Amino acid sequence: MSSFIVIIPARYASTRLPGKPLRDIAGLSMIQRVWQQALKSNAAQVVIATDDSRIEEAAQAFGAQVCMTRADHVSGTDRLQEVAQQLGLTDQQLVINVQGDEPLIPPAVINQVAENLAQHPQAGVSTLCEPIETVADFLNPNAVKVVSDKQGMACYFSRAPVPWPRDHFQASQVSMPALDLARRHIGIYGYRVAQLNSFVTWPVAPLEQAESLEQLRFMWNGVGIHVADAVEPVPAGIDTEEDLQAAISIINSN
Repeated sequence: MSSFIVIIPARYASTRLPGKPLRDIAGLSMIQRVWQQALKSNAAQVVIATDDSRIEEAAQAFGAQVCMTRADHVSGTDRLQEVAQQLGLTDQQLVINVQGDEPLIPPAVINQVAENLAQHPQAGVSTLCEPIETVADFLNPNAVKVVSDKQGMACYFSRAPVPWPRDHFQASQVSMPALDLARRHIGIYGYRVAQLNSFVTWPVAPLEQAESLEQLRFMWNGVGIHVADAVEPVPAGIDTEEDLQAAISIINSN
């Protein structure tokens, strides 16, 4: 297993769920649960990155390493790069971005995304996906789709339904075709620090702007992204009060 560092970006401001990282989930804050899951991975170091003193104070209280970052970052990738810079990481160091709103993320998929990046030197970024089972998910623009080649390198990410099963959907759009190609992107990323350093120097790419998907900035600039099916199901992140209650129910039932 290659050495890697997990960075967990955590912002206090959330329009749909204010103070999200500090919301209680069965006795522990959301950010503490994410941190604990990351500690169960093979990461050499786990760092919480925030621009909010309330999150910093809470994280330090449960023993986490915290990096305070600027408040004006336009994306989580920019925040990640600042942390890598603060920590003095080398260009080839592997950094895994675990979202701060995924308290149920399996440690195995954190290890997987790191190992996939280590084993594919042609890739500057790695990520995961899962099969799409329903037509509703396939057509949903909030479910990001990814198409990859036989080497597992991404061809494209889109909110549109791709690849489009023309013949099947000409006949019917009530079921998915038997051909198992449709994949939903899972938002966990591995990066080489060199690519993070490049990312923050590039302008927003036209495809990125059109789809509102920042991973397309890497592809626009010729950086390969490795994609694989996740080794375990990855529960959805928490965006709403309903999501929060669902996570509490899952944890209380285990």
